[in-house]
Amino acid sequence: MSKRLPSERLRLLVTLGFVVLPATALIGFSVLHLRSIQRDRAIEAAIQRDFQHMMAISEKRITHRMYEMVEDVRPGVKCPLKADAAESIEEIVNTKPFVAHVFSWTKGGEIIVRSRAKNLSPVEAQNEGEKLATMITGWFDIEGAAFDGKLRKMESKGESPYFSYSNIVMRNGKSMYEPIIFFPIQGVTNRPTLGGIAFDPEYLQNDFLPDILNSLMAENAADTKDNHSHAAMMIHLPKDPPIAQSSEWDGGTPEMERKLEAGLPGLMLAMKFRGTTVEAIGQRFLRTSFLVLGGLSLLLAAGMILTYRGVQKEVELAKIKSDFVSNVSHELRTPLALIRLYAETLELGRVPNPSKQHEYYCTIRKESERLTALINNILDFSRIEAGRKEYDFRETNLTELVQTTLDSYRYQIEQQGFKFEEQIDNDIPAVVVDREAIARSLLNLVNNAIKYSTADRYLGINLLRTNGSVKLEVVDHGIGIPREEQSKIFEKFYRVCDPLVHNTKGSGLGLCLVRHIAHAHGGDVAVESTPGKGSKFTLVLPIAGRSGSPSPELESGAEKGVGVAS
Repeated sequence: MSKRLPSERLRLLVTLGFVVLPATALIGFSVLHLRSIQRDRAIEAAIQRDFQHMMAISEKRITHRMYEMVEDVRPGVKCPLKADAAESIEEIVNTKPFVAHVFSWTKGGEIIVRSRAKNLSPVEAQNEGEKLATMITGWFDIEGAAFDGKLRKMESKGESPYFSYSNIVMRNGKSMYEPIIFFPIQGVTNRPTLGGIAFDPEYLQNDFLPDILNSLMAENAADTKDNHSHAAMMIHLPKDPPIAQSSEWDGGTPEMERKLEAGLPGLMLAMKFRGTTVEAIGQRFLRTSFLVLGGLSLLLAAGMILTYRGVQKEVELAKIKSDFVSNVSHELRTPLALIRLYAETLELGRVPNPSKQHEYYCTIRKESERLTALINNILDFSRIEAGRKEYDFRETNLTELVQTTLDSYRYQIEQQGFKFEEQIDNDIPAVVVDREAIARSLLNLVNNAIKYSTADRYLGINLLRTNGSVKLEVVDHGIGIPREEQSKIFEKFYRVCDPLVHNTKGSGLGLCLVRHIAHAHGGDVAVESTPGKGSKFTLVLPIAGRSGSPSPELESGAEKGVGVAS
């Protein structure tokens, strides 16, 4: 059987290899993939691409909203040559809070400018408007016709006919950004005519831009369920502090910037995460991924170890069962051979001496009893495994039971040269037990003592009464049992790792049955042993029955003669 074990382990390792190797390869590939992500900063790049996309959309939304505001005032801006042009422009300035200046220009130097700026006196507003008029006149007198033609061509193609220009004005000692948007005046076809509005810088900075940035961030938070919902935006001039920002902006350096072109030329749209950075998010993702991968690797390793140990135990159990069949077959073969030999000798009449015939008959009887004991052990074990083992509990004189059992075995003990000692207390009370089960337990212990004794052949049987229980001790001076194996010898099929034990045939069931019988009677079995000096097995039985007092099951068993093992 030992020759088969390496091949069984090899099959086990090959089987596990089909799981371990692919799993290890998958983990290795995942680690390499995460390393490549870390090296290429792929997470940061992906977030930055998302930022670029979001900022492009945001720019379109801002520009579209500004153009809507321009569309709202454009019909009221009329050619300067019309009589009601100044009145119409004045009405726009007085009713539209986002307007600082409105102008109307036509080829030939005609221009109308009306101004109304927040926190400015009428004189200051007028002075600012006059500067604007001077700038526009000087520019448009040279390029106005070409500019008008270009914008009208754009409108004919269905495009927005607007052009934005950035201007810096002084308000309360501070320079402020003022966008100006030009457009061709509607209804005029015979001469170049342009109009435009200058957005109020304070309205832009305090109302329009914060509102639209917060709106964009709210829409983004509703559309996304990831970290992008914690993003923030701000708008600023290059190298200057923010002109406007969303409510989530907490300062710091922007992660991405985009130069605005259409509605707010010269400004920068910036974006970042609130309370963190793109790099930190990437590192956190990688750390989490590595931790998860490490946890999965540990779980996989633990699973492989548990699987290996479980399968190894099954392989060992299969080997033990195979050895058990071999040992039992040997134990059955030996007495059967003797019985057959002696029976054939007697049948052929080759033993005329009556005393010799009697000796042969005794040998046949003893070998038959040995066979019966072995078969009963196997049958009992089978019933225990199936949960169908029953015991016949009756009030029994334990002293008489022990002496009767030993008398039937005394001849074999003496024939094998054992020094036999027997010590039985005089005050042993009657105990409720299964007579046959206790006798079998005693015989199993005595049989082990005989089989595993060497030169010092000693067997001692002690029956003692102590503290509400009866102790049946079997003492020998045999090979002994190592301390680390004393807790295992009562397991089924287990045999001590000693050459003498393995050279001595046995089923490995005797001590397992002894323990089960002891527990079924509410008692226990223990061993004290020193290698090379012998062992003492102690079977403890409660005087009052199982668990220290007669149970209803025991009482009914004593009356009816039947009990079921626990």
